[in-house]
Amino acid sequence: MSNHLSSYELEELAVRQLSDYQSKNPGTCFLDPDFNLDITSAYKIQDIVTKMRVQNGERVIGYKIGCTGPGTKSQFGMDGPIRGTLFAGEVRQNGVSLNPDEFYNLSIEGEMAVRIGKNFQIEAIFPVIELHNFIFRSKNKNLSELIANNGINSGLVLPDIFHQQSKKYTRHNGILSLAINGTNVGQAGLWPNDSGLELSLNWLKNNLAEYGIQLMPNDIVLAGTVLGLYPVNNGDEVLVCVDGQPEVSCSVKN
Repeated sequence: MSNHLSSYELEELAVRQLSDYQSKNPGTCFLDPDFNLDITSAYKIQDIVTKMRVQNGERVIGYKIGCTGPGTKSQFGMDGPIRGTLFAGEVRQNGVSLNPDEFYNLSIEGEMAVRIGKNFQIEAIFPVIELHNFIFRSKNKNLSELIANNGINSGLVLPDIFHQQSKKYTRHNGILSLAINGTNVGQAGLWPNDSGLELSLNWLKNNLAEYGIQLMPNDIVLAGTVLGLYPVNNGDEVLVCVDGQPEVSCSVKN
């Protein structure tokens, strides 16, 4: 299929993408070796899917920035950034038990996030666990597939401190760590690039504006992880710490 897609073709693909996602079998169109998609079309498909989900009663609560840290860039073999869209119905609270059967190859990232204030400045900063359907169907991983699959996002786990108006994690010398079943699987600085948070937020604002979308007060933005993406299995316990202090956790149990 050509990457020069008509509005009708984009709508058709978006309908298929949403159906696949709801069936826990995301991105089957990328199984076709002749299917080519440019990045602009991939974002259009993501945004059409978002529009359909909102029309079906879902609510957008923010965005993710992905593929920026050394861990995921090395793991995926791609340089971002890319964005994805976050939905209220896929937010879980600290300590949640996740059923792996509700995902496709459930995988997690520990990362930092922010909440945007009424004046569009950063109101709060906190760690989260991002949830993923970890699947690439193209022979060679590519940004278009990642974008059209909404950054492979399938939700997030929020910490108890989410509602606090705290910005104590703006410093660059904090340590973010991720443990699975009590074993530390990775630790590094808080932010996935040396330029810090502001550069990533500015990129997101510009990318959204390019597609006629605006960052809104109270939106959550996942800033990307400096660590990698980790598959988890039934029975696993996940814990994210900042400077050794437990902040957000989840378990996996069907």
